[in-house]
Amino acid sequence: MPDDLDMPPAEALVEAQRLLDADRPFHAHEVLEAVWKAAPESERELWRGLAQVAVGITHLRRGNARGAESLLSRAADRIVPYQEAPPYGIDVRGIVRQARDLTREPHDGPITLRLSTD
Repeated sequence: MPDDLDMPPAEALVEAQRLLDADRPFHAHEVLEAVWKAAPESERELWRGLAQVAVGITHLRRGNARGAESLLSRAADRIVPYQEAPPYGIDVRGIVRQARDLTREPHDGPITLRLSTD
């Protein structure tokens, strides 16, 4: 991923989903992190939390269950406030549920995560 990655949120969600579907969660994290850094203040914590979910999955895939649990838990807490009115069709409730499930029952195989309800 280029250091100066700049794409609109809807496009970034499509790209991050493509990367997650290809079992490349760290690369998805980089896409989501780029949006987080460019997002308006009102959305910054949402994008930061989404990036943390992706890097939490990266930790799971690398066998670091403890690091994954910490990141996934923080990520879920960070994005919960967006559940009532999620922007861009983001499935905040589903992501929170799955992040919390993964903290309780981590596994080392590919993880299917849907970022949006579209």
